[in-house]
Amino acid sequence: MKFDLDEINSVQRKISVELTPETVAGEFTKAYYNLGQRVRVKGFRAGKAPRSVLQGIYGEEIKGQVRSQLVEGSLSEVIKERGLQIVSRPEIEANELEEGRTFSFSAIFEVKPHIDVRDYVGIEVEKVKLAITDEQIEEALERLRESHARLEPMENRDTVERADFVTLDFDGSIAGKAFAGGKGENYLLEIGGKQALPDFEDAIVGFRIGERQAVQVKYPESYPNREIAGKTVDFMVVVRDIKSKVMPPLDDDFAKDHGECASLNQLRAAIRTRLENELQQIQNEALKEQLVNRLIEKNSFTPPPSMVERQTRYLIERSHNRTSGEKRSEETESAPSNEETRKNLETRAVRQVQATLLVEKVAQAENIEISDKEIQERIDNLARAAGERAKPVREFYSRSDAREELRGQIMFNRTLEFLLERAQIKEIDPAISKVDEHGEKR
Repeated sequence: MKFDLDEINSVQRKISVELTPETVAGEFTKAYYNLGQRVRVKGFRAGKAPRSVLQGIYGEEIKGQVRSQLVEGSLSEVIKERGLQIVSRPEIEANELEEGRTFSFSAIFEVKPHIDVRDYVGIEVEKVKLAITDEQIEEALERLRESHARLEPMENRDTVERADFVTLDFDGSIAGKAFAGGKGENYLLEIGGKQALPDFEDAIVGFRIGERQAVQVKYPESYPNREIAGKTVDFMVVVRDIKSKVMPPLDDDFAKDHGECASLNQLRAAIRTRLENELQQIQNEALKEQLVNRLIEKNSFTPPPSMVERQTRYLIERSHNRTSGEKRSEETESAPSNEETRKNLETRAVRQVQATLLVEKVAQAENIEISDKEIQERIDNLARAAGERAKPVREFYSRSDAREELRGQIMFNRTLEFLLERAQIKEIDPAISKVDEHGEKR
């Protein structure tokens, strides 16, 4: 086999291969032998059909198989010999394959670019000075208290007031005609909780239990349900009962029952620790984002278009999945077009591919490796977290490509942690929002 390797540009290569007549003939011989062992031809014992007979029946099929084998086998050999890291499907051009003659072909493909990553140790990043305040702790305590509140029947009155929780039946119509979703029974509504339109909630105030009363509501043009958007809906409403929300007392018993702490002060301390850990995690993620930006700034390069295209398609698919099933209002006419969306996502994809390749180079330079044991431990953790969905998770990660993708994710995060440990972190004061004479923040 003779071959030439040409560099078209920084990420594109061309391999030209020429195979001898003997190599071609040998591959044909092997293909027909294997075929003869597999197939049965009428009038001949198994494995005894002459090659000429097989050629008359399966000639074109065998020719295609031999061509594929010659291209894939020789191309794989060259790629391995030259240590090429291919990131795209090769585009093959080949001459006519004939047994007993020289066969030549060329393959054009993309490879990972050569990156001499530099200046990655001691990168300067900025961390905003933030601290958990007593007010934030009290807010977290109040949210915990809210989550354990209970609804109790209102015994001393039968008239709806703001902040009540009411159970009601309603039946809506537009110009006397019912519409989908316009009827409900035993519907729990917090008055003032913004679950329904303000006009509807306001109208319920003053209703008495058991009385059937009319409510008329004008829906805004931008309402998601296009069937009733911009229209006036007539409801007949019956309040079945009224409940009030009773909050548990904030004391040591609450801390024991709902915070697994001996006292309220211990619960406050535990909440402070949790919030500080969450803040630290958020700040670390922001620092890692800065590290990636600095790496790209210091080591600019053009990523392979095929990798960018794959990542762009992934981002588009994820975006579609996120928005699928959502009903859009007419206001979305001002939303970005598909072309604009793709352009924006492509810009993000370029940066993500650059980050992946740069961090990969740092990991190689620093001998950062992820063992198979670590991969399995992560899969076990994911399966445990999935609960009843554990089996599909394990089946997914039984695939080698899925495990390698997981390895890459762990490697990426670990390398960024390595860089963060060695970064020069400068603490800065938080930005102070200024207020102009109109009371607007700027």
